[in-house]
Amino acid sequence: MEYKDYYKILGVDKKASQADIKKAYRNFAKKYHPDKNKDDKTAEEKFKNISEAYEVLGNDEKRAQYDQLGSNWRQYQQTGGPGYGSRQYRQEGGFGGGFNGGGGFSDFFEQFFSGSGGAGGFGNTGGESYAPKGQDYETHINLTLQEAYLGATRLIEVNGQQLRITTKPGVSDGQVLRIKGKGGPAMGGRGVAGDLFVNITIAPHPVLERKGNDLYITSKIDMYTAILGGEAHVNTLDGQLKLKIPGGTQPGKTLRLRGKGMPVYGSAGQFGDLYVQIEVSLPTIVSQQEADLLLKLRDLQKHTAS
Repeated sequence: MEYKDYYKILGVDKKASQADIKKAYRNFAKKYHPDKNKDDKTAEEKFKNISEAYEVLGNDEKRAQYDQLGSNWRQYQQTGGPGYGSRQYRQEGGFGGGFNGGGGFSDFFEQFFSGSGGAGGFGNTGGESYAPKGQDYETHINLTLQEAYLGATRLIEVNGQQLRITTKPGVSDGQVLRIKGKGGPAMGGRGVAGDLFVNITIAPHPVLERKGNDLYITSKIDMYTAILGGEAHVNTLDGQLKLKIPGGTQPGKTLRLRGKGMPVYGSAGQFGDLYVQIEVSLPTIVSQQEADLLLKLRDLQKHTAS
C-alpha cells in the first residue's frame, strides 16, 4: 500500500502552521473543486486528495497521530501488519471520534484512520460516521469610509439563500470576516458545512485619509485667522467640528484632535485621532484700502523686529 504524504499533497512543510495549511487547502480547493471542473476526473481526484490531506493536517490531534505513523511507516511495512512487536497503533478516541469507510477516502486513509478498520485503525470503534467539511466560500463587500466608521449591513446570496452580513464599526480595508457554517454543504451530505469568508474593500474618501485608526484631513483658513487666531470648521465622519486655531499658526502645521478618528474594531468606546493639517489661503485680489493697511502692517512689523 502506498504511503500518502499529506504534506506534499498540500505543498506545505512539516513545520507549517495551521494558518498555512488552511491557506494551501483553500487555494487548491478553489482550483480543483468539481463545480469548476465538470467531468474532469483528474481535478476530481486531486480534490479528493487535498480534502483527505486537510482532514488530517487541519486538526492538531489528527496531525500528531499522522506524524507518529509517518515516523514508523517503514517498520509497519516490514512487519506486514498494523502492529510491530508488542506495540499496536490502536489509540482510543483518536482522530476525533472515528472514521468509517463511507467518506470516499483512499485505502491508505481507511486502513489507518478508519473507525471500522480493526486493530490497524487510529480511530475508535464507536460507530460514528464522518464526512469531510464542506468547501469554504469567499465573497466581497464594498463599503464607504462612512460605512466603515458606523458599521454597515449587506444582503448577499449564498447557496440560494440570502444572508445578512453586518460589519462592526472600525472594519478595515482588506479585512476578512469569517462566518462559520455558511459555506458549501458537507461532502456526502454528512458532517459540517464549510465557512464563508467575507473580504472587505473600503473605497477612498474624497477628503479624509485613513492610516490605521487615525484620520487625516487638510483644512483651509484665511491669513487673518492664521495670524490672529480663531476657529475653523472641519467636516468629519461624525459631523462638523469646530477647531480652535492658535494665533500665529504657520502653513503646514498639524493639529491633533484626540478620539476623533476611526472606531477601534472590536473595542467599544475607543477611537483613533484626527490630524488636521492647516493650509493658509492668501487673497488674490485686494482693494487699495487693504493694500494700504498691509503696507502699514509691513512697516510696523519691520520696525518691531528692528
